[in-house]
This record gives sequence, structure tokens and C-alpha cells, in this order.
Amino acid sequence: MTNPNPITEVLDPVYLPELPPTQDELPYDDSEPMESWRHRCQMDLLISTTQTWLQQRPDGFVGGNMFLYYSLEQTRGRNFKGPDYFVVLGVPKGERKSWVIWEQGKGPDVVIELLSPSTAQEDKTSKKQLYEQIIRVPEYFWFDPFEPEDWAGFRLRGGRYEPIQEDAEGCLPSEVLGLYLVKWEGKFRDIEATWIRWATAAGELVPTEAELERQRAEQAEQRAGRLARKLRELGVDPDAL
Repeated sequence: MTNPNPITEVLDPVYLPELPPTQDELPYDDSEPMESWRHRCQMDLLISTTQTWLQQRPDGFVGGNMFLYYSLEQTRGRNFKGPDYFVVLGVPKGERKSWVIWEQGKGPDVVIELLSPSTAQEDKTSKKQLYEQIIRVPEYFWFDPFEPEDWAGFRLRGGRYEPIQEDAEGCLPSEVLGLYLVKWEGKFRDIEATWIRWATAAGELVPTEAELERQRAEQAEQRAGRLARKLRELGVDPDAL
């Protein structure tokens, strides 16, 4: 027999807390160019060398001139600026639209800001304070591409930044990366200038992808030359093969 008065359970609506936005939901482009072409080249040089260095690791991300999100209050205030260059270790490799700390699980390990007349004051004061006290970036560096003597590094110790001292060769060591930030006099993208880039403890520059390809080509040519000499010693003309 059918119950003529079925009991219907009425459930109270469940209100779930609002989930924080992800990189796919947050702005990632402000359409503002770098301060100059030199600044852009310097950023690309740092990123390219870091990418080749990261090839030796199963993890890690390098980015530049992309938004860094560290709090929901920041998103509400639409303050979407980010570092000129940063490295994060211990995270999966792969592309990101922006770096969202609560989504990725951690913030940058190393940040570099490229100074300009319009940004130097902020980079040396409020941004330094942000990286030190809010995001707590372990190592922070700055460099002026047009005034190369204006560079500095800081390491987080006991919750405060302490200056990183130059070593005997005038380099700034990074304990986080196990590399050294060096000034390099050379040509990059047809610009002869003083650049900063990473070097190993042995003093070898970390190559860009293009430099790495040239090294591979030179090594292949050297191997071919040694093989040709060996064949001639054996009485074999390598050109006839």
C-alpha cells in the first residue's frame, strides 16, 4: 500500500567556502612592456641560462615578467605585478600563466629585479620588504642593466634580509641554487654590454640554449676530426667513405 502522506526530508542549503581563484581565473597580462629592450634581453638571458641548468633536474620552474599572486587581498586590490625574474625549486616542470602561491604550494626561491629610473626606488624598498616579510623569498637580488655597478643580493636569515657579500672574484653566491651571479662582459642579441648571468662553482658560465647547441656542434666537429685522423693513420681515406 502506498503511503498517502510520504515524509519528505528538507535539507538546509549547504554553504561552502569560496575557493581561491586559480591561474586560469586570474589576470595574467597587463600589456605593459619591459622598461627597455636591454631589460628584456637581460631577463631572457637569465631565463635561458636557467632553463639549461634546470635540464639537469627533475623539477623546477623559471619565469619572468609574470604575475605573482600571494594573497586573496592582493587579488581584490588588483595589484598584479610580479618579479622580472624568479626561480622555484621543488615543483613540477611545466608552463604557468602566472605564479599563484596557494595553487603551486610555495613561492619563489630566488627573485631578481632589474632596476630602472622608474622602478629602482620601489625595488629597493617596498618590493624588498614584500619579498622579505610577506612572501619570504630566500634570496633577492637586484641589478641595473644600464648602471652595472648598482647590484646587490640579500639572503633571508632569521626572518630578515642580510646582504650577500661578493666573493674574491666579485660574484654573488646563491646558496639556494648552488650557483654564482656574475657580471659578464659580452654580446647578447647583438648588444655589447655588461650582463648578469649564472656561473658554476668552477667558474664556468651556465650556457644559453643557443650556446649549448654551439658547444655540441663544436664537440661533434672535434670528434669527427679525431676520427678522420685515426682513419688516415690506418691508411683509410675518410673522404672516400
